Amino acid sequence: MRVVVDTNVLISALLSGRSPPAQIVTLWREGRFALLTSQEQLDELARVTRYPKIRERLLPALAGRLVNELRDVAVMVTDLPRVMACADPYDNFLLAMIVAGSADHLVTGDKRDLLSMVRYEGARIIAVRDFLAMFGQLPRDEGA
Repeated sequence: MRVVVDTNVLISALLSGRSPPAQIVTLWREGRFALLTSQEQLDELARVTRYPKIRERLLPALAGRLVNELRDVAVMVTDLPRVMACADPYDNFLLAMIVAGSADHLVTGDKRDLLSMVRYEGARIIAVRDFLAMFGQLPRDEGA
């Protein structure tokens, strides 16, 4: 199974190692699915983790480690097509990754723009909890 994970889910995983997004990263590290990424996503991840609001809650080394792991272990998708299908133009690169990487799923927490699309080019656009349910995982919440 080939999966695109929205940058906001990856950031959430970094911010809390016991969160449902962190469970997704764990499933990927266990080899349960192929994670697709792109240079555009790595750039976005590096940029967002430098925001003051994020930096005060996240060790820079932890963010750097994830960027390096994605670069080294995830499937790097290149030559992204131009996509203009999402209401939020900053999310179009995720849809382009679906096309270029032949993804089966896009996992996101973006209810307004991405989850409302339901599907794109054959890939299901799915919430974190629904993705975890596919693996028989009950999402853990922070204090659980």
